[in-house]
Amino acid sequence: MTLKSLLMGATAAGAMLAGSAQAAEGDVLLRLRGILVAPNEKSGSVLPAFPGEKVKVDNSIMPEVDITYMATNHIGFELIAATTKHNASGRTGTTGALGKLASTWVLPPTLTAQYHFLPESHIRPYVGAGVNYTLFYNEKASGALEGAVGATRVHMSDSFGWAGQAGVDIDLNERMFLNFDVKYIDIDTTARLSTTAAGVQRVKLNLDPFVFGVGVGMKF
Repeated sequence: MTLKSLLMGATAAGAMLAGSAQAAEGDVLLRLRGILVAPNEKSGSVLPAFPGEKVKVDNSIMPEVDITYMATNHIGFELIAATTKHNASGRTGTTGALGKLASTWVLPPTLTAQYHFLPESHIRPYVGAGVNYTLFYNEKASGALEGAVGATRVHMSDSFGWAGQAGVDIDLNERMFLNFDVKYIDIDTTARLSTTAAGVQRVKLNLDPFVFGVGVGMKF
C-alpha cells in the first residue's frame, strides 16, 4: 500500500467522523428498536387452592419507540413507549398440567436519566437509571384454565419500580445511527384469578425483565 493511498484513506476516515451524528445539548434523539422482553420472574404460590404451585412467564418480541432529549452534551432523558404480550403458565402439579393459565398485555412507560460518555464521538456509550410504571391490560384466562375451573376473570395489579440501562449509539451518517440497548426493569404484580369452581386465587409475581433492544435512530 502506497503512502498516497494511506493518506487518502485517512482523509476519508476523517471526513466520516466529521460527518458524525454527534449528540449535543438541545438535540432530540428518536429511536426505533426491536426489543426482546425476557422476564426474570420469581413466583409465589397460587393460593389458597394450589400451595407450592408456581407460575412462569414467557418472553416477548415487539417494536419499541423511544425519544431522548439531550439537556446537556452529557446528560439526556429518555422515555420509551412499547407494549408486549405475555403468557403465564403453571410449572408443576395441577396448574403445570394445565399449561397456559392466562395472558396479558403489558404497557411499561419508563423514564431514565442518561449519562453519555463521549458525546462528540461517532461511538457513544451511555448508562442510565430511572423509574417505571407498568400497566397490565386485556388480561384473559386460557381455555385450559376455564375448562378446568369454569369461567375465570383475571386481573393483574399495576406496578411502580426502578429501571437501569446501558447502551451505545454508533453513527451511520450525519443524522442516523445504530443503537444497542439493554434495560433491567423492576416490575412486581399480583395476579388475581376469580374462578367459578375454585374461588379467588392469587399469585405474587416479580417479573423483573431484561429488555434487549437493537435498532436505528435519528438526530433532530
